[in-house]
Amino acid sequence: MEAFIDAMPLQKVGSYDVNYLQILDENGNLDSRLMPDITDKEIKDIYKAMVLGRTFDDTALKLQREGRILTYASIKGQEAAQVASSYLLADDDWMVPCFRENAAMMLRGVQPHMLYLYWNGDERGQNYPKGVNVLPVAVPVGTQIPHAVGLAWGLKLKGRKDVVMCFHGDGATSKGDFHEALNFAGVFKVPAVIICQNNQWAISVPVSRQTAAKTLAQKAVAYQIPFIKVDGNDVFAVYKATKEAIQRARNGEGPTFIEAFTYRLEHHTTADDWRKYRSQEEVELWTKRDPLPRLKNYMLKKGLLTEADDKKMWKDMQAEIDAAVKKAEATKAPEPEDIFNYTYSKLTQNLEEQKKDALGE
Repeated sequence: MEAFIDAMPLQKVGSYDVNYLQILDENGNLDSRLMPDITDKEIKDIYKAMVLGRTFDDTALKLQREGRILTYASIKGQEAAQVASSYLLADDDWMVPCFRENAAMMLRGVQPHMLYLYWNGDERGQNYPKGVNVLPVAVPVGTQIPHAVGLAWGLKLKGRKDVVMCFHGDGATSKGDFHEALNFAGVFKVPAVIICQNNQWAISVPVSRQTAAKTLAQKAVAYQIPFIKVDGNDVFAVYKATKEAIQRARNGEGPTFIEAFTYRLEHHTTADDWRKYRSQEEVELWTKRDPLPRLKNYMLKKGLLTEADDKKMWKDMQAEIDAAVKKAEATKAPEPEDIFNYTYSKLTQNLEEQKKDALGE
């Protein structure tokens, strides 16, 4: 457990000497001593994926307000935590999302029109093509973590070097699923990278009302799993911690738990109103720490981006998303019998009778 921690000469905080990693601050200033080995192309790729995620998100919120999709969970403010981590996965690795990883899912090959289908209640949007190694969205909080650990164990038993990356929120760490999964992962040393996107609010419940622990990262102590807390709005901190965690998993050294400290800038979902439980001042403070302008400012300073480039990128991403919306909305509605056809591999007698009834046969 100590090897992962000792490899990063970072400030220690909390009761359990939890390492906290920040490399790029909200003004785009860099601590070059901690900078990971990352190419200019990778930085540009990550920023582009974050812009696509934000554009998808902004459009989804508008579509929901117009009644064109159903309840939607925004990712605004959390793009760095999910993009800079999932970017490092190889093609044969797996990603296991909860319900707020649209940017990461698109980066892994899920087409945006399929995600719009899903958010409009069409489960065919979760029927990914072969080779897109992403599990379906898991709305029940924390239930995907045992799935991810089980998948990682299966890969290990097969002698594969593939890695499973699992995302969940701070609220999931208060669920039994989380602790059962971490216990199993620690015992069997499965090749999993478990990333908690701590956006500080589980709907209206703040982290302070969920746990007495000073950090969520330290919850891995009991399971003998290496852990670290990173600035989840800092692309380079997320990238560095995740890269080492993936390498550990691929080398057979077992799981890692990463707490990405970030913030949800929007409502929990479009069925929520954050003004009922948090202050305008708090949201404004975290808006200044938005991961997209932070990385943009760094790229402008380094000459990796111009304002003209940036403007064109946002325009191009909007065009891509607009085309995805049109494709989703042009998709033919499912047939009534599909409700029955995809429930079981072979219909039960009871369902056969219900199907005949429903179709008037």
